[in-house]
Amino acid sequence: MIEIITDSTCDIPEALVQQYHIQIVSHLVLWGEDQFRDRVDIQPIAFYERLVTDKRRPTTSQASVADFQQAYAAAIARGADEIVVLTVSSAMSGAYNSALNAAKLVDVPVHVIDSKGPTMTLGWQVLAAARFREAGETAEKILVRVEEVRQHMVQYVGMDTLEYLQTGGRIGNAIKWMGSLLQVKPLVSINHQSGLVEPVFLTRTHKALVEMMYRHFFDHLLKKGQKLHIAVLHGNVLSEAEALAERIRQEFDPAELLINITGPVLGINTGPGALALCGYAEE
Repeated sequence: MIEIITDSTCDIPEALVQQYHIQIVSHLVLWGEDQFRDRVDIQPIAFYERLVTDKRRPTTSQASVADFQQAYAAAIARGADEIVVLTVSSAMSGAYNSALNAAKLVDVPVHVIDSKGPTMTLGWQVLAAARFREAGETAEKILVRVEEVRQHMVQYVGMDTLEYLQTGGRIGNAIKWMGSLLQVKPLVSINHQSGLVEPVFLTRTHKALVEMMYRHFFDHLLKKGQKLHIAVLHGNVLSEAEALAERIRQEFDPAELLINITGPVLGINTGPGALALCGYAEE
């Protein structure tokens, strides 16, 4: 039996996590003297509510070797004789290295994949792996399928301020913006080759930010195919995410359309009010 394991930055809706029996290893959110397991001890809505009222800024700590080793041991106890692990971009977190090092400590084959991205960039690859596993495919075919999905992935993130991206330390090549006023609203993309954040555009209005994100996302996505798998992610602005999803449904009729709130570990970097489009296209 092949087990699929990922980390808590994947932002896969909980119903799909349960449906496909995906096991999740949590990162830690550190807030003053408090320590929380991502999406276990602190849920996204409570996180965003505290983020706008607490003057202290939270930080994160990656899932450790011991955390992954514990997940592998539990998988083996459930009958797994092979494990496929997918993590957030190694350029953004040390989780990939933790997963690799933990793999040396167990007696079954463990395949560790660097997703080269955060949130549903990781999530879509995990779902692809889980669906191939459910179809009875081998680990080798699962790895090939995940690579195919990643090569067709597009992700853009629009934020209401540069503040959280700067203080969260995951700014990547968008560091060139740090001389800009914090009142501007940044649009960034994820480079799925380097796994880094790339700057795209700065604007002063939320409406312009959303339109620019929408246009850039579909301009790039439609070059890769017509069968669309799209996720709308949000920083505790569900009604806006739902409106964006309905627009996508009306204009593009995607094969799959998901909505989810961005979890705490990533929300530290994107902040309240952020929106993201993430997906891949097939012929």
